[in-house]
Amino acid sequence: MTHFGLICPSAAGHLNTIIPLGQELKRRGHRVTLVGVPITKTGFQTQAKTLAEGLEFQAVWQPDTPELSNVTPKFDLLTLLSKQREIDSLRIKIGWIPGQSVVYQEKYLTHAPAAIKSAGIEALLIDSKASAGATVAQYLDIPFVSIFSSVISHSEATVPPFDTTWSYDSSSWGILRNQIGYVYLKKKEASVLKVINYYRRKWNLPLLSSFDDDYSPLAQISQQIAELEFPRQRLPRYFHFTGPYHYSGSRSPIFFPYNKLTNQPLIYASLGSMLGGLQWVIEVIASACKDLDVQLVISRGGINNCDCPGELPKNTLLVNNAPQLELLQKATMTITHGGINTVLESLYNGLPMVAIPLFSDQHGMAARVAWAGCGELISLDKLTVKNLHETLKKVLVNDFYRKRALDLQVAIKRSGGVEKAVDIIEEAISTRKPVLAR
Repeated sequence: MTHFGLICPSAAGHLNTIIPLGQELKRRGHRVTLVGVPITKTGFQTQAKTLAEGLEFQAVWQPDTPELSNVTPKFDLLTLLSKQREIDSLRIKIGWIPGQSVVYQEKYLTHAPAAIKSAGIEALLIDSKASAGATVAQYLDIPFVSIFSSVISHSEATVPPFDTTWSYDSSSWGILRNQIGYVYLKKKEASVLKVINYYRRKWNLPLLSSFDDDYSPLAQISQQIAELEFPRQRLPRYFHFTGPYHYSGSRSPIFFPYNKLTNQPLIYASLGSMLGGLQWVIEVIASACKDLDVQLVISRGGINNCDCPGELPKNTLLVNNAPQLELLQKATMTITHGGINTVLESLYNGLPMVAIPLFSDQHGMAARVAWAGCGELISLDKLTVKNLHETLKKVLVNDFYRKRALDLQVAIKRSGGVEKAVDIIEEAISTRKPVLAR
């Protein structure tokens, strides 16, 4: 049996994707250790969550490291943004999110090799957003598999950059638009790539021209389904769509006042765990649902130190955290920030959506929701009570959206999920040869 290490950003969405893979590997007799920071500057309890899910944990460094003091705490930023009507998403996409800052990458490259050696790890599963992970694996000569818990980021002429709400367009104009977008994206990523290449030069590894060069040559696995991805022509032959893993793992129980649910159709709204407490967005959502014959449940994603909105409509139930998987089984539709986990979990239940992306790859996932026909997209600059109210009525009344969601539900349930993903992982690591998609 093999000792697997898991590397991913310390954020709920990434952990909820990679931990079920680790749990399945453990069920098959392997040893599994997540390698990360015990508790982040934002207060995220990575070690506690990992241990609660039955896996081992290896600390890379302790959270009081002074070098991380210039990483903006999530809640300070949230307090600022929650009071604003608009968010300059380009300003917050890169730099403050754990796992994407230059400071974080440099610390990881400095300390991770020793931590992985100390744990005796023999193979790695590396989240595609853990930018330094592949370089560490190559330096240690450890086989690794890339896991795409976020929107697929491979650049391709006809596919828009993952952080835009642009739809698929294979025309000459669409290709030119995409090229400009990729130039801008590369500039944003340049500072992180510079740090990684410094260590690659130091360790006599080939330099990277982009992050497309930094994924596994054995297997690349996405929890998306092909039906929810723009048409692709240039993905590697060892790239696999396996569908989501959320129902194969376990999550800690969350209290919810089920006695407050009514017999009205349920709309579940979540803005994720990063910016789930955006006050003005919560108020717009609640007001837009006020005159609909529905009950609205809004989850703030565990963020409990932001200002509470004023008095909410009677049909709105606002909670700090919610058992999302359970509520989606009772829901009629979802209002989402476009996080890939919420989107896939909604489609697993055949639910149409209205997506309101906030930052980074949420824009790309929201664009795919609209393109696939299972929901509508509203950007923040167009988010008003009237606009959202009309869009919600459109999605609720038009059977087309639900039919498309049900079509994608079927695709998800036949995609293979965690068992297929781990079959690929075991083959790639045991043979050290590329596992080709069939």
